[in-house]
Amino acid sequence: MRKTRLPPLGALRAFHAVAGCLSFKLAAEELGVSATAVSHQIKLLESVLACRVCERSAQGVSLTETGEILYAGTQRAFAALEQSVAQITRAQQPPALTVTTTSNFLTHWLVPRLADFKAEFPTIDLRLHTSVERVDLNQRTVDVAIRYRETPETDLHCTLLHEDRFIVVASPALALERSEDLQRVTLFHVEHRQVPADAPTWENWRRRYGPEGLNVAAGLTFSDETHALQAAVAGQGVVIASRLLARDLLQRGVLAAPFEMALPGANYYLVATEETAQRPDIIALREWLLRQMAAG
Repeated sequence: MRKTRLPPLGALRAFHAVAGCLSFKLAAEELGVSATAVSHQIKLLESVLACRVCERSAQGVSLTETGEILYAGTQRAFAALEQSVAQITRAQQPPALTVTTTSNFLTHWLVPRLADFKAEFPTIDLRLHTSVERVDLNQRTVDVAIRYRETPETDLHCTLLHEDRFIVVASPALALERSEDLQRVTLFHVEHRQVPADAPTWENWRRRYGPEGLNVAAGLTFSDETHALQAAVAGQGVVIASRLLARDLLQRGVLAAPFEMALPGANYYLVATEETAQRPDIIALREWLLRQMAAG
C-alpha cells in the first residue's frame, strides 16, 4: 500500500492555528507571522489535499467538512507533540528537591539563609514543607527531612548537623544579670516539646540552677516556640529557647542570653533514604547545611 504523503508541517501548523481561532489575523498573531503568510500556507495545504479546508466570508472563517476532519487530526497530533516536547524539557531540568522540617526551624534558621543557598545553587529547585507529623520518606512525597531527635534513625541515612542546647533568652531591656532576677519577670512556657526526654522546662532549670524560690507555675504558656521568642523580643518575658533557633536574634542584639548555663537539647539530623542520599542535589544540601551550622 502506498504511503500517504502528508502536507508540509508549516501548512498544517497554520491551518491548526486558523481552525483554533477561526481568524486569519488572530492565527497570524499566534504564529508571529503576517496574515498574508498564513493565507499562503492555507492555499498550499488546499493544493496538496486538492480540496477546500475553510471558507472566508464577511462573517469570518468557517471550516469545511474536510477541514473539520483535518482539525480533529491536528488537535491530536499537536497535543502529542507538545506533550513529548514538555517531557523532554522536564527530563533536562534538575529534579525538585523537597525538604520537610518543623515550622520553627524553617522560620528561625532556614528562611534567613535561603538567599545564600539559592546564590550558591541557582539550578536546584528547592521546595519547603513543614509538618508536625513525621513524614515517611519511603512514600517519596518529600526527598529529605531535617529532624530534631536524640538519636539517628537506624533505617535511614542520617547526618548529624548540630547538637542543640537550650538557654535562657530575654530582651536586653529586662537587664537580667543573676538567676535571682528571673523572679521579677514573666516566665514563658512552651508546650509540646517532644525531645529531649529531660524537657527544657523552668522546673528543670530551677532544679539545676535555681533560684529555689522561682515560681515555675506562673507565667504565660505558648503552643509554639516562635511566638514565645517574639514575645521575648518585645520585652514581655523570658523563655528557655533552642540556642540554634535563637542564634540570629542574639546576633542582631534583639535578644540577650544573660546566663552561661544551658539545658541539654536533642540533635538536628538531615535524613534521607539510602537510595536518595547520594543524589547530587541532596549532597549539595547536606554540605551546605554543615557549613552553615559550623559558621555559627
